[in-house]
Amino acid sequence: MPQAILLQDVETLGERGTVVEVSAGYMRNYLLPRKLAEPATAASIRAAERRRQDAERALREAEDRARESAALLGRTVLTIQQQAGDDGRLFGSVTTQDIAEAIRDARGIKVDRRKIHLEDPIRHTGTYMVVVEVTDEVTATVKTMVVAA
Repeated sequence: MPQAILLQDVETLGERGTVVEVSAGYMRNYLLPRKLAEPATAASIRAAERRRQDAERALREAEDRARESAALLGRTVLTIQQQAGDDGRLFGSVTTQDIAEAIRDARGIKVDRRKIHLEDPIRHTGTYMVVVEVTDEVTATVKTMVVAA
């Protein structure tokens, strides 16, 4: 049985980069035309191993950068000025977009507004602890002070 290196995840065979044994007809008629796999030779196996190592290294570096960003965000105190009445109630609200812009201005870190978790928009002056999801596993809590302008 010929061996193939998967170029993409195939549900019944395995994940990308895996060397699998398949029948010659399945390889010739299904995997190769759809560019799901390539024939496994010694050179292609080495190349697939290098690609896998490079991908793992890139993933580790991205996780390290995410942890650094989370540590920096954890030390950040944002001050957002909004117009407010005498009772401290804002004339508008502070949304996740406002917080994302304040983080970008303060630290230069670009955060997607959908990764900022607020139960409700902030409608009163005060101090709030806002959770920012840097990656799926890494989160940071940013102290946000809303003051009257």
